[in-house]
Amino acid sequence: MKLSEMRGWLAERNIRLTRSLGQNFLHDANQLRRIVAAAELSPCDPVLEIGPGLGPLTELLLARAAKVLAIEKDARLVAVLRERFPASDYPHLELVHADALEWLRQAARDWREWKVVSNLPYSVASPILVELAQSPQRPERLVVTVQLEVAQRLLAQPRTGDFGLLTLLVQLDYEPGPWFRIPRRCFFPEPEVDSACVVLRRRQRALAEGAARETFLRLVRRAFSQRRKMMFKLLKADWPEGRLAGAFDGAGIPLQSRAEEVGLEQFVRLARGLTA
Repeated sequence: MKLSEMRGWLAERNIRLTRSLGQNFLHDANQLRRIVAAAELSPCDPVLEIGPGLGPLTELLLARAAKVLAIEKDARLVAVLRERFPASDYPHLELVHADALEWLRQAARDWREWKVVSNLPYSVASPILVELAQSPQRPERLVVTVQLEVAQRLLAQPRTGDFGLLTLLVQLDYEPGPWFRIPRRCFFPEPEVDSACVVLRRRQRALAEGAARETFLRLVRRAFSQRRKMMFKLLKADWPEGRLAGAFDGAGIPLQSRAEEVGLEQFVRLARGLTA
């Protein structure tokens, strides 16, 4: 879908895009093809697309996937999508008019065989990623285009400014894979920042399960509630000091550490120590 076509569809229907919905549509054909290639789709794959907009990525997904479930919040764009992709010609497209985050939270779904391939709306990218990553039956792969700063947080390592709660909530179950930068000129309207497409692959083995997983989620949220403070002092609000000290020692974490200095595997060991 060329930029001229995109402008035409919007102009003919007098649609003005809404900044609060994070509506910045990727129109660059080369970048769209790179995103689809990163998903490594097979004819058997079901795909979830969040925020299809006018459907430039949807069109490519429909040509390669067994099924595409597209969730769009803006009723004006849903009407365009139904016109562009009539059910008679695209029976493998399921179009849902809903707020994607609310829809995902309504009920647990089995996403284990699914791949998520989306240019996520900027305004809700992080909570949607956390919702998908923390799903009990989470997708096989996430191939998502997000603001560059969000991508950097997804890929971050300890002792960097980007490392934080989002990093840990996603990396607990997903290994960061390849990524590439997408210049802002590739979007319409052009945003103020560059974006990046990030590939996240579900881990073959869970790092923490059951009670240890619940402890992990509880402790990382508390640890990053005031990231300038020493983590040990923050966690004393939830666990006895003596038990904490023993768990810190077992995980190899100095008592003076701040949360941003502690790696994923150390947090997992700490969670196990506090669960035992």
